[in-house]
Amino acid sequence: MVTIEDIRRPVEKEFGLFEQSMRRELQHSNPLLGEVLQHIHSRRGKQLRPLMVLLSAKMCHGVTDKSIDTAVALEMLHTASLLHDDVVDNSPVRRGIAAVQAQWNNKTAILTGDYLFSRVMEIIAGLRTNAITTVFARMSQTLAEGELLQLHESDRMWISEEQYMRIIEKKTACLFAACMESGAQSSCGTMRQTSALRDFGMALGMCFQMKDDVLDYSDSEEIGKPTMHDIVDGKATLPLLISLQRAPHPEAEEIRGLCTRLSQKDSTLDIVATEQEIKSFVLRYDGIRYAYKQMQQQKDNALQALSIFHDSSAKESLLNLLDYAIYRVQ
Repeated sequence: MVTIEDIRRPVEKEFGLFEQSMRRELQHSNPLLGEVLQHIHSRRGKQLRPLMVLLSAKMCHGVTDKSIDTAVALEMLHTASLLHDDVVDNSPVRRGIAAVQAQWNNKTAILTGDYLFSRVMEIIAGLRTNAITTVFARMSQTLAEGELLQLHESDRMWISEEQYMRIIEKKTACLFAACMESGAQSSCGTMRQTSALRDFGMALGMCFQMKDDVLDYSDSEEIGKPTMHDIVDGKATLPLLISLQRAPHPEAEEIRGLCTRLSQKDSTLDIVATEQEIKSFVLRYDGIRYAYKQMQQQKDNALQALSIFHDSSAKESLLNLLDYAIYRVQ
């Protein structure tokens, strides 16, 4: 399977400039803030979002200084949102190491997130590009709406497929779309190019989140991290929602009850046996297969969006990124 390093190759030099700039941003003379920022830097993930910005710019007229700054701002915004998410979800771990709220406290995590958000606004203001400013403003609003929508629906764990799609579009896909759109804007892409790249990003983001749902039913040894987290957190995933629709009512109600008890941390449950029962249920009613079917539809949308562009190394990387999102194992 293609690797992130392979996907990064057309913008490898530019990605190096992004990393240099990001390192500078995650340094600070304030002792506590500097320590927290370095902790964050040590746990950086695949950094797909800045990579998308750079590849999108490459698809238009090439990566510019604005593209680098935009990539930094988007990665910082994503990082800030994760800090706040960890507080809301009370997550002890992020990317294999202690979450900031667990290593320090909630106040430190929230204030660090606020600092990063303020730096994002400063960076974007410095670009002096209204189109990119609008993308960031619209995306920030949508992300907040998505979080609040999910919070509202958390009281009713069993949402419809339509509600589920609306939540992941606002919580995940809109950020992917913003990466592609702002990358195009940073490179003076045409309206047609910008719209197509935004559509690609939206479809890619939908695939990415649905694949995360599928991975929640994998073996933890296979993906290198705990599974069934969404159900434990009281969040129903697409494979489970569809399986519940397909199953006979008594069986579906039994599984709903187990999921509810799991999310409530019922100490009388045999956790391993319960999780295995839920996984077997999802497999029995083809919930995983249905999720892949939906990913394929989104993939078709993404391919259609990229069809306006001539073949290039950047386009090949975006196509590889699409496959990576669907077929990754972690």
